[in-house]
Amino acid sequence: MSVKLAKTAGFCMGVKRAVDIVLEIAQHKGKEDIYTFGPLIHNPQTIELLKKRGIIPIEDLKDLEMLKEGNTIILRTHGVSPEERTEISKRGVKVIDATCPKVAHVQAIVKKHASAGYTILIIGDREHPEVNALMGHASGKGIVINHKDDVTRLSELDKVCVVAQTTQSMDTFARIVQDIESRYPHALVFNTICDSTEKRQTEIKAMASHADAMVVIGGKNSANTKQLARLSELQGTPTFHIETAEELENIHLDSFIKIGISAGASTPNWIIEEVVDRIARDKVERKKMMEAPLKIWLFTVRNDIYLSIGAGCLSFAGMLLQGLPVNIAVMFISSLYVYAMHTLNRSINIKRTGLIGSCRHNLYRKYEKLYIAAGMLAMFIALGCSFMVGPASFGLLLVLSLAGGFYNAKFLPQRFYYKSLKDIPGSKNVSMALAWATIAAILPQTIESPSVGTATMVAFLFSFSTVFICSSMFDILNIQKDRLIGKETIPVLIGEKNTRPVLKITSLFLLIILVLSYPLGWTPSLNFALLTCIFYMWICFRFCDRHSTLSGPVLGGLLETSYIIVGASAFIWLMFTKNTA
Repeated sequence: MSVKLAKTAGFCMGVKRAVDIVLEIAQHKGKEDIYTFGPLIHNPQTIELLKKRGIIPIEDLKDLEMLKEGNTIILRTHGVSPEERTEISKRGVKVIDATCPKVAHVQAIVKKHASAGYTILIIGDREHPEVNALMGHASGKGIVINHKDDVTRLSELDKVCVVAQTTQSMDTFARIVQDIESRYPHALVFNTICDSTEKRQTEIKAMASHADAMVVIGGKNSANTKQLARLSELQGTPTFHIETAEELENIHLDSFIKIGISAGASTPNWIIEEVVDRIARDKVERKKMMEAPLKIWLFTVRNDIYLSIGAGCLSFAGMLLQGLPVNIAVMFISSLYVYAMHTLNRSINIKRTGLIGSCRHNLYRKYEKLYIAAGMLAMFIALGCSFMVGPASFGLLLVLSLAGGFYNAKFLPQRFYYKSLKDIPGSKNVSMALAWATIAAILPQTIESPSVGTATMVAFLFSFSTVFICSSMFDILNIQKDRLIGKETIPVLIGEKNTRPVLKITSLFLLIILVLSYPLGWTPSLNFALLTCIFYMWICFRFCDRHSTLSGPVLGGLLETSYIIVGASAFIWLMFTKNTA
């Protein structure tokens, strides 16, 4: 089975703009609820997440009574009619317009030509909120055309202006316009179908013609998603319109070899990722025993075992960089600590967000108590081992463990905007890198000597930079989801476009440190072997693409392989130096 994801799948410009507007306001709103007139976009899962952040949809004008003077209300992407806008403004509330610019352009065309005496023929779904808003801008001169038969029922018209719902089918629009022009030769026709809609529809028709089956992801109330599913079906391809990955449980894709996946303009990328992951996982599980290593690898990635092994590898390299004897106990402690912290923090975050998470979160939701018990046990064993190693290492690990728990605790007074350390912008990536670097570089040093030299600083900087780059790259993949749930990562703080240069500059800084530290006598020649990790991370920069056909666990595992490469490079260097000594 092969799986292909459409390049156009996911948020369009208008939806992304609206969500960004709302999340920017939500970030600084405090305890005050914010309202949207109608659902902001046609995706139930996104709307539920926004509700959890205090973004409440108001369904119609009657519900405006719940608003108080000074409240904020956001106009949905589909736009509103002039009458609705006037009624909202009467309430004395702050109005923020999130209408898609493409929709606003159609509204301007309708308003201009209606005032010039034209009858406005709107090709679209008369029940859709965008069409309702356009009818309002037509000032009583609008007629909705949904089918060719509607054209034959029209009376004789003098001046005719034709527009389309921005998510209308291009084929339907062309057929209806042909009939309109044959009846009204002087009609002004404006093709107002969004270019994003055109690209999606063109791509899905091409994909469906070559695929054995198509999966279309998006809200059941989303007009553009329903259009995509219909166009796919018209190609004669079995098509499954789903909202979430859970619906795949009742769909049997076993008999299909080539599966195409597309998604509507309101479908968030984490839902797309989960669907791709589910189909890819089923694909692996159906393969023969020769795929067993891949299945085992994905199991370790999803359960944070691979990540914890990576922490042990980083600790191994940290000891060699400092010229310290390799201590297996320290590597074991590092792995257990990282496993415990990631498992427990992930469990806390799942409870807090409720609906979504990373590629691992479905497992964590299903076996919550088991994961919490495993995390607590790992932390207990790590502390016990560190106690046996020495009081300094035990004290350091205890402080790190308490700091990890303190990170999520709300300890600041209510009058403060930030209630916990996790609320501080960018804190997640920095705190994670600091903790890992301390475990990999400082912990081994405490066993040998309390003093910190240049070798320890190089090991600390190497570990910090490696973890910071890898965790930030992973967060680039999840930026949309993290913004919705309010997670403060570096990509959320400075944006995806700004994060990439920061990570590249950090990797170049790390490259310079590694190249110079051996000639300066700070560290052994291991530095040159560790350059392979930097080269690998540069390759990984290309994987940070939300439309990659690789599933979430595979992308996450590839990023975490950076730590394994560090350990492998250090081991090869150690064997080489022993043989040449």
